[in-house]
Amino acid sequence: MNKLVVCLLSFMFTGAVSAQKTQDPVIIEIDGQPIKKSEFLQIYLKNNPHPSYDKASLDNYMELFKKFKLKVHEAEALKYDTLPKLESELEGYRKQLSLPYLIDSAENKLLVKQAYDRMASEIKASHILIRLDENASPEDTLKAYNKIMALRKKILAGADFATVAKGPGGSEDPSVAKNDGSLGYFSAFQMVYPFEDAAYSTPVGQVSMPVRTKFGYHLIYVQDKRPSRGMIQTSHIMIMNPQTDGISTKADGKAKIEEIYKKLQSGASFSDLAKQYSEDQTSRNKGGELPPFGTGSRQRMVPEFEDAAFALKNDGDYSEPFQTDYGWHIVQRNSLTLLPPFDSIKVEIQNKVNRDARVEKLQASFVNKLKKQYKFKDYAKKQLAWFYTHIDSTIFTTDWVAPSTEENPALFSFNKQNYTRKDFLKQLTTLRGNGRYTAGVQNFINSAYSAWENQTILAYEESQLPNKYPEYKAIINEYHDGVLLYEIMNNKVWNKAIQDTTGLKEFFETHASDFKWEDRIDATIYICDNQKIADQVYGMLQVDTVTSREILDVVNKDSQLNLQVKTNKYEADRVDYLKGHQFLLNANKPYLFDGHYYVVDVNKKIPAGQKELSEARGAATAAYQNYLEAEWIKELENKYPVVINKEVLYSLGK
Repeated sequence: MNKLVVCLLSFMFTGAVSAQKTQDPVIIEIDGQPIKKSEFLQIYLKNNPHPSYDKASLDNYMELFKKFKLKVHEAEALKYDTLPKLESELEGYRKQLSLPYLIDSAENKLLVKQAYDRMASEIKASHILIRLDENASPEDTLKAYNKIMALRKKILAGADFATVAKGPGGSEDPSVAKNDGSLGYFSAFQMVYPFEDAAYSTPVGQVSMPVRTKFGYHLIYVQDKRPSRGMIQTSHIMIMNPQTDGISTKADGKAKIEEIYKKLQSGASFSDLAKQYSEDQTSRNKGGELPPFGTGSRQRMVPEFEDAAFALKNDGDYSEPFQTDYGWHIVQRNSLTLLPPFDSIKVEIQNKVNRDARVEKLQASFVNKLKKQYKFKDYAKKQLAWFYTHIDSTIFTTDWVAPSTEENPALFSFNKQNYTRKDFLKQLTTLRGNGRYTAGVQNFINSAYSAWENQTILAYEESQLPNKYPEYKAIINEYHDGVLLYEIMNNKVWNKAIQDTTGLKEFFETHASDFKWEDRIDATIYICDNQKIADQVYGMLQVDTVTSREILDVVNKDSQLNLQVKTNKYEADRVDYLKGHQFLLNANKPYLFDGHYYVVDVNKKIPAGQKELSEARGAATAAYQNYLEAEWIKELENKYPVVINKEVLYSLGK
């Protein structure tokens, strides 16, 4: 997991816990800087959903909190928050966190509900695309519009949509040659919003009017609308594609899955077979059970797997063997839920709306409300004429210089503040050199002005958020601390332990006794389906020249389920199926473990001994990181005085 995420999860809270309005005493001081009771309590409750307020629990968490704040204080003292990289990162987080506060909440609720309603169905559609740059000139826009309207007219007159799409002068989507313009089935959030909106608004069997997206103009032919396939919960048995071990082959995998399928057809339990034979280590111990997945869900499967799963008609049905890029599968349907209740996925939909083009619609509505609230006055219609006459096409070059002006009239006023000609000229200076813009100077100025006006209004409102919303201010502070913590931990601990090869070597040598091998065996392990096969393998191993490949070929001639082979060096007491056995050199007699018979052929016994640094680098590096952090904390505790108000600390929960 990303270490920044770890830091934020450890020290971030998502909900506000109101501080006492009349009293918020200092609970700890770091180098004279006070930290209030409310901040400590918020973080304590975030990390302790079932908090304990006894003295020991509070002392333990205060120790963690103190170390966290010492590290952040050191980062601030070293001016980490002024590093351009971190300033940019924090600005990105601030923009993300401010977004829910800068949209029309009423309109937002409507769009969230609209998205939910659309998720209940899936549209099957084809399209024709006439490409058009987002900043195209009115002339080019009209040309593209007329072209796509001519194609629509041809289709409405009876021409086949697919024929028109892939014919001369048809769709400019490169995939049309292969798919005739077909997009298959899709649901909410799977297409850009204007396209989705038009598709769901067009009746089945009809062709939409031209729809403008960032790609150009589209015609959408809606072929079908069906209920969503919903969320399905399945189990599977998987035989992985072979790795380069020189033993297994692709043919082995196919033969093995077909053997398992025959056992299923003979009445064997799907769960038992998954536990016994599936090579998906994350699901086999659960009888092959997988997390639910479906249209629009976080959990997605490859298309071949989804199609096989959703083709099953009843709970308990299982598929024939099929192949994906990962290997061979048999999938069983356990349950199907068409669409979760709205309240259970409302937050997930909200997050998608906030990342979607829908947010532009929400912000436009919000800006209009802010204009009314802050008594916005517009003078642009008259004042923009000056820009049309004083700016030419050289603005699209990097050496454009803004024209001088003695007059400085307002283009608009907002919250009793004028935003003037010179202000807009500064904005235009930041946009010069856009040689890709082809819509003409006047259109460029109009577009730039509209964006600047909206950005200015939203930027002002964003600056007020910490004053209006205490929970926003608090979470911004938490992100600030998390970013600084991650960076300074990287420099002082994580990266230092990796890059300081001399220090790591010295640490390893000093603590060599912590990094030792236990007794090991260099062995080939034969995992047999039954006692008879185990006896056969054991007998074959009595011939010195026999190889594991030869044994596999003989034993698995009739069934790929008979035998699996593994070769490695093992610390026997750390492997479940080896633990507790005393192995001799060469072939050891078969024994039963968890439904399989094991024959262990020991090539060599390796006594306990010291690990080389190369053999223990991962564990040694982790231990060195812990050492560096502990030493650094001691240094910070000596450097910065810490005062904990125990009376306030122990008053929590009272």
